[in-house]
Amino acid sequence: MVLLGVARWTIGGAILGSIGAWFCTRSLESLLCEVKSHDPVLYCGAVLLLLAAAFVAGWSPAHRAMRIDPMVALRYE
Repeated sequence: MVLLGVARWTIGGAILGSIGAWFCTRSLESLLCEVKSHDPVLYCGAVLLLLAAAFVAGWSPAHRAMRIDPMVALRYE
């Protein structure tokens, strides 16, 4: 459940961020040196790096939640 929540927010943010970056490249096109403004390799690399970082950050709470016995958690509440 924890990783599913991380996946939903991360993939949603990656999609919206990619769309925003795609439209903002027109204003930054003059600052790019010898790089196409719509370079798919750069976009994919950045998105994959951010997705990996988000899943690594979400793994710790998910791992901690997997180690708890469900009966102990239900009795505690």
